[in-house]
Amino acid sequence: MSIGAAFSAVVLAGGVAARLDGADKASIELGGRTLLTWALDAVIDAAEVVVVGDAVPTHRPVTFTREDPRHGGPVAALLTGRDALLDPRGTVAVLACDMPFLTAQSFHRLRDAARGHDGAVLVGPDGRRQLAMVLDVARLDAVRPSIEEQHNLALHRLLAPLDLAEVRAEGREHRDVDTWSDVRDLTS
Repeated sequence: MSIGAAFSAVVLAGGVAARLDGADKASIELGGRTLLTWALDAVIDAAEVVVVGDAVPTHRPVTFTREDPRHGGPVAALLTGRDALLDPRGTVAVLACDMPFLTAQSFHRLRDAARGHDGAVLVGPDGRRQLAMVLDVARLDAVRPSIEEQHNLALHRLLAPLDLAEVRAEGREHRDVDTWSDVRDLTS
C-alpha cells in the first residue's frame, strides 16, 4: 500500500439505528457536538470526505450520498461512498459516524500500520475489528462484488481477501453508540 500525504475518507452515517428507535445517529449529540461532527474531525486531514447518509449542515465541505436502495448495510454504504469520491486517492479512510473517540491521530496510526499491507483496521480490546480502517483503493476495487451482491453483504466477507494490519485501540477509540444506554454511558 502506498501511503501518501493525501487520502480520502468515507463516513458511514445512514444506518437504521434499530436499537436507537430509528434515531438519526449522525445528529445525536455527545459533549455538545453531533456524532457526525466527531467523525468529520477524526478525518480532518482528508483531502475529500463523502458522507453516506442524509444531508445535514456540517462545519466543513463534504459530499453527501445514499446507497440505493437505502439501508443496504456497511458494504453497500462503503462502496457507494467510494464511488462518490471525485478524486479517489490511493488510500481511503472509512469510519462509522458513531465512534466519537476516534481522532486524527487514530487515522494517522492506521495509515502508518497500513504500509506494506492492503490497509489497516482498528481492533477493540476484545479482538473484534471495528468500523474504523484505511484501505488501499485499488485493492478495494479489486475485491468489490457486483451491485446486486453488495446489499446486506457482511463486511468481513468483503475484507477477507485483503491483507489488513490490525491496530489495537487506545483508550476509548473502539467505543461506539448503538443504544441509548451507550449515549448515557459515554456522556457520564
